[in-house]
Amino acid sequence: MDGKLSRVATPRARRLPFAAINHGIKRVDDYAWLRAENWQAVMRDPLLLDPAIRAHLEAENSYTASAMADTEALQATLFAEMKGRIKEDDATVPAPDGAFAYYSRFVIGGQHPIFCRRPLTGGDEQILVDGNALAKPHAYFRIASVSHSPDHRLIAYAVDIKGSEFYTVNIIEAATGTLLDSTITDNNGALEWANDSRELLYVWVDDEHRPRKLLRHVVGATNPDTLIHEQHDPGFFLGIGATQDRRYLLLSVHDHETAEISLIDAADLSAPPRLVSPRAPEHD
Repeated sequence: MDGKLSRVATPRARRLPFAAINHGIKRVDDYAWLRAENWQAVMRDPLLLDPAIRAHLEAENSYTASAMADTEALQATLFAEMKGRIKEDDATVPAPDGAFAYYSRFVIGGQHPIFCRRPLTGGDEQILVDGNALAKPHAYFRIASVSHSPDHRLIAYAVDIKGSEFYTVNIIEAATGTLLDSTITDNNGALEWANDSRELLYVWVDDEHRPRKLLRHVVGATNPDTLIHEQHDPGFFLGIGATQDRRYLLLSVHDHETAEISLIDAADLSAPPRLVSPRAPEHD
């Protein structure tokens, strides 16, 4: 090879002119075909991507790998140096709640957190959700949130295995890890337990990934979840939280400079949210 690296040929996207007229102005885009018209479906199932688009993306990836091949040793050195400056087996500060202290930790070589608890009176650690074990079968894996029920019997965690950020909420028994419910889908990772430890409030996102609805789910129920609040303005987001004493759940409707807050009785999710801080422009 005369001392030179063999590289993959530079990929060239096909030029397929597409004309559009907006406000009386004609524009021609030679690469409009690279925008998947079914992108919403592809977000839920990547296998639905147009094979022509996939082939071009894979060619781009192969070209990048080829062009960067002579830096692989340097990349490994830099990665090792950066990793050497962090504590791989770090852990969060235990948070006491009831009879337990809850925390998450990492193990050396692991990429995902492990969520645990330990009795306040002393005793062995209990692993509730092992991110590394759950991630093994998947090319992509991310846990957005983990929350235990007020009676400490159930654990809810939101997980994405496609990279689409449409999360499925799994509800398991804390003592055994048995899966009880996985019917909540299209969640953005935001969820809160009611005080009865049987109901969850969660944020539902639409096909454009906008958080549009706050829904109420009963663990194990098969009937449709109950609508608590729907946000019709696509410029605003929904959020759900809780007060420190967990007497109320906090419904927030906000953009980047304006917000409103409503209280939801954590002991009675059937009661309508009570607006306590109305929306005022540029008041967050």
